[in-house]
Amino acid sequence: MSITKNLQDIQSQLPEQVTLVAVSKTKPVSEIMEAYQAGQRIFGENRIQDMVEKYDEMPKDIQWHMIGHVQRNKVKYMAHFVSLIHGVENFKTLKEINKQAARHDRTIDCLLQIKIATEDSKFGMSATEASEILQSEEFSDLKNVNVVGVMGMATFTEDQEQIKREFLSLKAAFQDLKKLNPKLETISIGMSGDYKLAIECGSTMIRVGSSIFGARNY
Repeated sequence: MSITKNLQDIQSQLPEQVTLVAVSKTKPVSEIMEAYQAGQRIFGENRIQDMVEKYDEMPKDIQWHMIGHVQRNKVKYMAHFVSLIHGVENFKTLKEINKQAARHDRTIDCLLQIKIATEDSKFGMSATEASEILQSEEFSDLKNVNVVGVMGMATFTEDQEQIKREFLSLKAAFQDLKKLNPKLETISIGMSGDYKLAIECGSTMIRVGSSIFGARNY
């Protein structure tokens, strides 16, 4: 099945309020261009270096999302073009994004990554830490970042009930944080294997790779 057909199938099932991020990590420009020709404009990468190389080569109306772990010392390489940073897991990272965005006279949209999984390998802050950040004076001083929502990654498990509980815990955290900051609108959860469940649990942004591009070659 072609990339175009895969994309059309997924898009036809999505409610209007759900944004599709096509996860293009490890994929060559030729394959990403096939998705682009099919109308997709939002792509997600998990390594800044790869995203920079693809940004340089590809059309400039693409919105690039950084969906992986953000190393603070590499923020400067993407600050001039990145559209949304999903995985902001602490205040120091937010501060660095703000600093680099200011250098380019930009405001960068960010999602706070909330740890919802039981695995130690997953990054993220607690909902309490997120709440403390949004209420802090230090945060109100950051003029070049715009926190627009939350992101989470469920535990890697076959147990659908556990995944559902974790997704719903992010939705609950989002609702609490929205009371502190009414501008929040994005809940980024759900990948190829569980995006339908994520949408049922309130996701407004899904990150889908292998269901569009096929299995990854690492």
